[in-house]
Amino acid sequence: MLGEMRGKDDEYDYLFKVVLIGDSGVGKSNLLSRFTRNEFNLESKSTIGVEFATRSIQVDNKTVKAQIWDTAGQERYRAITAAYYRGAVGALLVYDIAKYLTYENAERWLKELQDHADANIVIMLVGNKSDLRHLRAVPTDEARSFAEKHGLSFLETSALDSTNVETAFHNILSGKGQAGKGGTGAEVALDIVASQDSPWGPGWGLGWNPAPLLGERWGALCLWRV
Repeated sequence: MLGEMRGKDDEYDYLFKVVLIGDSGVGKSNLLSRFTRNEFNLESKSTIGVEFATRSIQVDNKTVKAQIWDTAGQERYRAITAAYYRGAVGALLVYDIAKYLTYENAERWLKELQDHADANIVIMLVGNKSDLRHLRAVPTDEARSFAEKHGLSFLETSALDSTNVETAFHNILSGKGQAGKGGTGAEVALDIVASQDSPWGPGWGLGWNPAPLLGERWGALCLWRV
């Protein structure tokens, strides 16, 4: 029986897909591991293709299972990662505060996100590696102004010392990640599913699971009945 296969980790009200995007080396993988496993790896290698991990949190008295997708920043993997934007309810657009070029490239990443993701996706600009204060190349006020200009929320984080990592993901998952976007994460997800032009017919969505049956083994590429 399928129901008997579900463990405690599969007991949740919503399954939300969140993508991490940005240049290679900005710390996306360590943000993922810090949030999902409370781990940090100084020897972290560049992600190949796409990886994901999960963690459940409480939002508005509901259990939300976050499925965090770590997308490769290298140009040669862009065609692979583009397919994974679909169905995402949130995105963290990450740059390295000590490398100005990664911040400059944020606009290009934002355009790619807007080209491939749903219009209702919640987006947060994240300046990672805030522990490298002595090497700062991107002024906080400049990044904040960029975020305001593009209607994004903004935080600086450190996967190394955990600063603002929980806050960043919780804000995205509760629907607070983008300026001007009201409502809970569930409401944002419902908007995304409702707006998708589903090739499988009315009532089917991709990447959101209001009545979890299959759990994470099918991931965000599974079809859900809504």
